[in-house]
Amino acid sequence: MITIARNWRVVVGGVAAGTAAVLGFTGLTGASASADPVLPLPPAPVTVTQTVTVAPEAANAVPAAAPVGAPAAVPAAGQVAAVPPAAAPVIPAAAPETLVPAASGTLTDFFKDKGVKMEPQKAAGFTALNLVLPMPRGWSVVPDPNVPDAFTVLADRLGGDGLYTSNAQLKVFKLVGEFDPKEAVTHGYWDSQQLFNWQATDASLADFGGFPSSIIEGTYRENDLTLNTSRRHVIVQSGPDRYLVSLYVTTAANQMVATADATDAIVNGFRVTSPTAAPPPAPALPPAAAPLADASAPAAVPAVGPLPAVPALPH
Repeated sequence: MITIARNWRVVVGGVAAGTAAVLGFTGLTGASASADPVLPLPPAPVTVTQTVTVAPEAANAVPAAAPVGAPAAVPAAGQVAAVPPAAAPVIPAAAPETLVPAASGTLTDFFKDKGVKMEPQKAAGFTALNLVLPMPRGWSVVPDPNVPDAFTVLADRLGGDGLYTSNAQLKVFKLVGEFDPKEAVTHGYWDSQQLFNWQATDASLADFGGFPSSIIEGTYRENDLTLNTSRRHVIVQSGPDRYLVSLYVTTAANQMVATADATDAIVNGFRVTSPTAAPPPAPALPPAAAPLADASAPAAVPAVGPLPAVPALPH
């Protein structure tokens, strides 16, 4: 299915672990009114409570001596002493995949070497893919015998200088055979690089709509004219089948400014999707917050199981 969208303009444009001490003091205030001398009471002892946080890696270290007179901490019956959990290993995030342009060979050469058959598709009755190709004001669909295996061709019927007509060529091929789509798109630059006096201005092997893709932009010479072009290739999976979708948008260099809005709308508004692709998963909802406990309500008391039977004493 192909959709031609009209008049679509796109503007390109520490907390560190440590030791904390809490000191509590008890004193005596006031004076006695008795005539007899009163011996002063001895000062109350100073109580020191010490809390120590131990890092997991220090679990094998020798513990510090407990203060004199301080009783050893013993867990209550039925309780287990808390042990600091081991630190979880840090797993580095996987580096994004980086594709390297192939050293030689066009996509056609690649598929031929792999024994993959390229079957050209026509727009009439085509439903394997959803294609959106914006058509700016003054452009229209035209038959062009100079574009072999064309799926559809758009041309600027109002602008131009009489020497070259700005156009957008869309080609779609069904690919029959086994191959690696990521490896295939690394050959996407070579059909442009074989053009006469080719000068690249931008290129990318980033995915397009989740599919392996290549795009390259630049200028070349043809019939004494300097032409500016953008060429994208996308390999799309639709059900069990795979397709190569190629979009070429070309205009004369001296018309680049005049046609910039139209060509940008086509290049940036072009979309290709598979009708059989699963929709993206819905975002997960955040967990509901636990209700706050009523401070005035009595605390829940855990149920106590039956006490064990006591054996009878012998008579």
